[in-house]
Amino acid sequence: QLQLVESGGGLVQPGGSLRLSCAASGFTLDLYTIGWFRQAPGKEREGVSCIRSTGGLTYYADSVKGRFTVSRDNAKNTVYLQMNGLKPEDTALYYCAAVRSWLCVLVPSLYTNWGQGTQVTVSS
Repeated sequence: QLQLVESGGGLVQPGGSLRLSCAASGFTLDLYTIGWFRQAPGKEREGVSCIRSTGGLTYYADSVKGRFTVSRDNAKNTVYLQMNGLKPEDTALYYCAAVRSWLCVLVPSLYTNWGQGTQVTVSS
């Protein structure tokens, strides 16, 4: 059974950092593109970043470019999202999702497997 589990969320002050983890089980992560998405209350799900299954190609939404970094450790079957310079507008429920593809695009409907999400709250 394919499963994704996010962790690492929490409450942080503006300007702070968090590292989210997305641990996969039941499948080999290196065959899948992994995307990070977020959803704030009352808003649509928004693509944040993705990392391609091969070659390490990454993509970032303009809103997080230069602040967030996505990486993967295939040996640990885990993908990470390092978030620096956090802002109150980054507050949301963050999800990771997987698709067996070499594409790296932030279109939620393309992703076939989703985690349950981890809450990130940026507030003073």
